[in-house]
Amino acid sequence: MLTHRAIWAAIDGLAERYDLTASGLARKAGLDPTTFNRSKRISRDGKQRWPSTESIAKVIEATGASVPEFMDLLSESGGVPRSVQRVPLIGLAQAGKDGFFDDAGFPTGEGWEKVPFPEIGDPQAYALEISGDSMLPVYRDGDIVIVSPAASVRRGDRVIAKTMQGEVMCKLLSRRTLTRIELSSFNPAYPERGFDVHDIAWIARIVWAAQ
Repeated sequence: MLTHRAIWAAIDGLAERYDLTASGLARKAGLDPTTFNRSKRISRDGKQRWPSTESIAKVIEATGASVPEFMDLLSESGGVPRSVQRVPLIGLAQAGKDGFFDDAGFPTGEGWEKVPFPEIGDPQAYALEISGDSMLPVYRDGDIVIVSPAASVRRGDRVIAKTMQGEVMCKLLSRRTLTRIELSSFNPAYPERGFDVHDIAWIARIVWAAQ
């Protein structure tokens, strides 16, 4: 089980491995130097604060580390098992074609490449390779996102959504009611999208990004 203590210990371990302080690691990644300070890990009312996936991706890139290396640090901290699962992967542009997903949004059929990835606890998880610039500045062309159909989806989550017409998109879930779903684009050059609930086939949450 991924714990608050373990993920912060992994960040500290990454900093130590590359001869950096927590502040130095944040600065190297282009973040506010106080981002990883111990005082920022617990709020004033005692609630745990977790580092964002985006900030973790930035420190991995800035240090030249790899996702498996960071997952090893998590394992050493007792946060995740060392087992690896083979995750099906296709390009985002291919995902809208028939035969890759069932009606519930689970991967199916042929044509998926299998890539090794640290065990994330969802045997139905899959990977999509980002293409184009509509997801900038969060995701760039060629980035890999890991999607978990079993994960709960809430407002503010980064998601993959498929319309009943077959369009598959990477968006931010900005609003969800009983009748409407509103999806925001990361790139301000692209308009927000609104749909009737019945026009969306499925939505699944992005749980990790390999950038």
